[in-house]
Amino acid sequence: MDTMVITLPNVLTLLRILAVPFFAIAVWYGHMPEACMLFVGAGLTDALDGYLARRFNQKSALGAVLDPAADKLLITTALILLAFPRETLGVRIPPWVSILAISRDVVISLVTLLAYDHMDPSKFTPSVLGKLTTFVELLAISLSLLLNTIGPYPWYRFLVPWVYYLMAFMVLASGIHYFFRSTTPGEAHP
Repeated sequence: MDTMVITLPNVLTLLRILAVPFFAIAVWYGHMPEACMLFVGAGLTDALDGYLARRFNQKSALGAVLDPAADKLLITTALILLAFPRETLGVRIPPWVSILAISRDVVISLVTLLAYDHMDPSKFTPSVLGKLTTFVELLAISLSLLLNTIGPYPWYRFLVPWVYYLMAFMVLASGIHYFFRSTTPGEAHP
């Protein structure tokens, strides 16, 4: 892993972090097309910075910390704002789903912080289930943003609740998986 801090992937990650307040302002004031564009742009920079880091061997210790932090900052901001009751939101993420997802992330962060010196750091790397959970969270957020941009169509009443139930299930499953993975001594993790 490279120790160089100023890399193109790190610059893209920093841009993603800087986009979060603008995303939050757009959602808060009901400028959903702009919020959608910022969210999509953040997603593209996330994919691009990962690709560039691997392709040009520009992985860094800073990037290993900043990239997941940027993702969690954007996701947490979206979960809070899209669950908050506002007249500008026609489709909201159920608050209980947002609370569940944010609570899981807080607990994982606390466990990681408190136990990092005592446990194998490989246990704190993202698992396939954790990555799949993030994908489902991004899908739910994207669907909410899209429906608040183009307007709710009749089919959304059937599809959208199931996406939120899937998100809640994945959050619980990955949280339980993380707990057992981090507390099992000597387990090998891919």
